Amino acid sequence: MPQVVRPRIAVLHGTHPASPLPQRFRSLADREAVEVLHRAARVLVASLPVLTDRLVEALYEQEPGYRAAIESDRAEIWQEVHHSLRHNVGSLIQPREFREAAHRTSRRIGEIRAEQGVPLDAVLHAFRMGGAMVWQDLVDETARRDPDDVRLLVHVAADVWNFVDEHCGIVGDAYRQAERRLSWRRENQQRLMIAALLDGTARIADLCEAAAMLGLPEQGRYAVLAVASAPRGPQRPGPARPPLNLPAALPVAAPYGQSGPGLPHVRPDTAPPPTAFPGTAPLWHTGPDAEFAILRLTGDPGGPGDPGELHAIAAALDAPAGTRAGIGSAVEGLAALGDARRLAETALRACPASGGTVLLDEHLPDALVVTSPALGSALADRVLGPLDRLDPSDRDVILETLTAWLDADGSAQRAGARLYCHRNTVLNRLRRFEQLTGRCLTRPRDAVEVSLALAARRLLAP
Repeated sequence: MPQVVRPRIAVLHGTHPASPLPQRFRSLADREAVEVLHRAARVLVASLPVLTDRLVEALYEQEPGYRAAIESDRAEIWQEVHHSLRHNVGSLIQPREFREAAHRTSRRIGEIRAEQGVPLDAVLHAFRMGGAMVWQDLVDETARRDPDDVRLLVHVAADVWNFVDEHCGIVGDAYRQAERRLSWRRENQQRLMIAALLDGTARIADLCEAAAMLGLPEQGRYAVLAVASAPRGPQRPGPARPPLNLPAALPVAAPYGQSGPGLPHVRPDTAPPPTAFPGTAPLWHTGPDAEFAILRLTGDPGGPGDPGELHAIAAALDAPAGTRAGIGSAVEGLAALGDARRLAETALRACPASGGTVLLDEHLPDALVVTSPALGSALADRVLGPLDRLDPSDRDVILETLTAWLDADGSAQRAGARLYCHRNTVLNRLRRFEQLTGRCLTRPRDAVEVSLALAARRLLAP
């Protein structure tokens, strides 16, 4: 059977050339064996409808991966099998005329089965079942015509099965290529949908589709995490991708090939392991200045879905030095993810330049300052401006003492312990601040203004 197949070793190494084989290639079968093969193959071509019926029925009974497709549209599967058999059996008789058509048919079958989600193993098994049925019919027809000729088929057996292997390789290649295209298309659609949700531009009519696409409940409880690294100079523009370990409250995975900062890739059909907080893997999106992750919260009253869940996530978040992370307030439903992203950005701006994690709900005064930087700077100049006339080292000592005293809830004793000085030293520095600024720290209004001014000086400093 010259110019029909390649040696089996080439098939095993995955090479499937589409161009005809060189003229110098010669089959191991002699002319007499090829003639016997051709006679039997012509009989099969004449009875292809019956052979197609038998193969479709065998696929339905023996290959579970094909059963749903056959039940859905048996006529379409029948036409596909008939088309494939016609070209492949024809290739045994006239390889030059049918080779390319047979290849195109096998490639198309691989692409269609990938789009339908039929497992590749099932597709390859179906091709081998077809090859086995064709071979058996060749043997039976030869035995019916002249039993003595059956021995000649031994000479072409390797060629026939090499032919089957070749088409299995073609189907497998086409299937994997189509699978990659589908995966890329699906990932791109998900990427665009996540971007629309976080931008707040997703249409209400699309929320149901988005929920199904992303595997999230439309009315679930969510928060957004924003992550960025400290600037590394003009050579590193754009958002940072620092390594980041999420707490056990969230499965560490990114679906459908997406990868967040330091997260391993997980196949979409792989279920996340059970965790203390049964949530969904965070969905990552790259913004112009930061990485964003959609966090699904459990929402159990009094459980991990209450405000304590965000606190637990913030407390357990493990980020390298210099990484800034902000967690916005919880929102209800996918439609509110745009608000959640803006809240996360506010929390990120409230994070010190040196790095750390800020939970917005616990830093609302700082959030007020960063959301209106012009007013924050004006307040800092108004309240702390008189200190700028001091020597910088003297000014910094007063500001450090004032910050420590506020952090210690107004306790000079605890502030002194933090600063390694006597409580009277703390009180003297505070008194000097009041004299220089005209503020009274025991007056609630002044205390609020001083606290906000310190936050503005810390967060808005150039």
